[in-house]
Amino acid sequence: MKKVLIIAIAFLAFSCKKQEAVPAEKQAEPTASEAATSEGMAEEIQTPEQLGKQIFEGKGTCVSCHKTDVKLIGPSLQDIAKMYKEKNGNIVTFLKGESKPIVDPAQYALMQPNIVLTKTMTDEELKALEAYVYSNLK
Repeated sequence: MKKVLIIAIAFLAFSCKKQEAVPAEKQAEPTASEAATSEGMAEEIQTPEQLGKQIFEGKGTCVSCHKTDVKLIGPSLQDIAKMYKEKNGNIVTFLKGESKPIVDPAQYALMQPNIVLTKTMTDEELKALEAYVYSNLK
């Protein structure tokens, strides 16, 4: 019984041994692949158009009323881009609720719940939505 107890204590003592701290100047910086591996997938850099499309199809819920080339409930992205470009309008200020609609003012009342949502978005997100709309200009 004493042998088992001594072996158990020795095992615990060696398994709980502290690692020595390595001074910061001697620690190696992780390589890009090690950093990506340690954090899972490396973060992919998105263009504003890609981010805009992601918002348009996701949290912005824009896709439920707007399509690329046909009028659904709201005007198509091509019509929006064309009209804002022709009239030198600012899509971001419209999405912030700071300017009047240019494309289809009669539909503006239907857009009000979405304007409430877009007012909560960051400038980066709004500019990305604008970039995505303009990327559909034909």
